Amino acid sequence: MNVLQAWLDQPGVTIVLVGTLVGVAASLLGTFLVLRRESMLSDAISHSVLLGIVVVYLLTGTLDTPLHVVGAALAGLATVWLTDVLVRSRRVKSDAAIGLVFPALFAVAVLLINLYARDVHLDTDAVLLGEIAFAWLDVVRVGALEVARSLVTMLVVTLVNLAFVVLLYKELKLATFDPQLAAALGLRPALLGYALLGLVSVSAVGAFDAVGAILFVAFVIVPPTAAYLLTDRLWRMLTLGCLIAVGSSLGGYAFARAYDVSIGGAMASATGVFLLLALLLGKHGVLARAWRRRSPTAPPFAELGAEGRP
Repeated sequence: MNVLQAWLDQPGVTIVLVGTLVGVAASLLGTFLVLRRESMLSDAISHSVLLGIVVVYLLTGTLDTPLHVVGAALAGLATVWLTDVLVRSRRVKSDAAIGLVFPALFAVAVLLINLYARDVHLDTDAVLLGEIAFAWLDVVRVGALEVARSLVTMLVVTLVNLAFVVLLYKELKLATFDPQLAAALGLRPALLGYALLGLVSVSAVGAFDAVGAILFVAFVIVPPTAAYLLTDRLWRMLTLGCLIAVGSSLGGYAFARAYDVSIGGAMASATGVFLLLALLLGKHGVLARAWRRRSPTAPPFAELGAEGRP
């Protein structure tokens, strides 16, 4: 136990573990958002959850309550619902609807903070940028161990997301690739979609205090997108996305230590490096496409969109 405590007491270990858990938790859900072409909803949700946190604070007078998770989840779902209402009006496209909804909710949250919570540790910089370098300083006791609070939070969030994906894998797969068939079979794909986005909201709340919304959104979108370029199989895409997230955390931390730069920024940049490599070298990347054009006898690859992947 002393050995484990000594290991956890190392700031670098905690930072990498927190980054890894955020990356895996985000990538598990982000895979389905990318395939459903709803990845930018993660950006909208990660900003709008601030409104839910502020409202709960104004109602309870404290930041130390699990109700913040509920408030944030409801704010995230409200973002999705309002976006869907605008899209269904057929006067606004989905990208424009997202651009209308989340800045409005985020602006309301900022105004409420400025009016009623100026002296509280709750600000836009904390939500957007976070500071993973300080994650090891805030600890809680778990049994005989003192563990970083964000590490415990993200471990729980990651396990919940993993259980959601594993237990509902077939339902999520069918609802993602063929929602009409899923509805005909009584699977209620719309409800699955709201559950998925609700978990995105909860994950964003768990992550923002340590890593901020920017890094969270990078982990939601970039590793699954890189994995999308590497494989045609959903389970492989999930696995590769998680591995890319882990590699980005490790590589980003090593780069940040070597060059004394922002750790969160380096991790986010590392996801971009993996995406660039996948774009160049992946099964559906630039070089593979060029080779197929120059070599007509080369065996064809399945050029499938999000709706047609097996």
